[in-house]
Amino acid sequence: MDLIFFGPPGAGKGTQAKRLESEYRQISTGDLLREHRKKGTEFGKRAQAFLDRGDLVPDDVIFQIVREEIAKGGNLLFDGFPRTRAQAERLTELMREFGRGAPGALFFKIDGPKVIDRLLKRQRADDKPETIQNRLDIYAKETEPVIDYYRSHGNFHEVPADLTEDEVAARIRSWLTPARQLQQ
Repeated sequence: MDLIFFGPPGAGKGTQAKRLESEYRQISTGDLLREHRKKGTEFGKRAQAFLDRGDLVPDDVIFQIVREEIAKGGNLLFDGFPRTRAQAERLTELMREFGRGAPGALFFKIDGPKVIDRLLKRQRADDKPETIQNRLDIYAKETEPVIDYYRSHGNFHEVPADLTEDEVAARIRSWLTPARQLQQ
């Protein structure tokens, strides 16, 4: 079963995805976009202006990158993607196109002040107070409808992301075991 980890920036999705890297190939659109920017690819150049403002990169760019990653195969773990209901619907279609079933969706629930504190501590170039707040505003407006989409379209679970890293990992593992059995 493929997985989707979603929630606000700084909720710990990437940290938990790394714990599953022996079983899943992580697809983080943020990491992929940063990689494309570093390499100076056309995708990277197009994304640069949007990322500098803290805006979401247009779907056409994102889905070209995601398509390339799905084509590589393996067990997939989407980290922080999809971010909008339209992206969720399009990802469902793309997964079907590749003959894959609906992924399990895990929502990392955490409140705004804790997210801001985490993001400021990680000290990445795109984690400035003004861009963080802009990303959280966009998240609240555009991403939260994704929760409703996945609640009504398949295997959905919510984990409190303000627990310790180990506690969150244990909750994920306890959800994954029965979820995998259902897929077999």
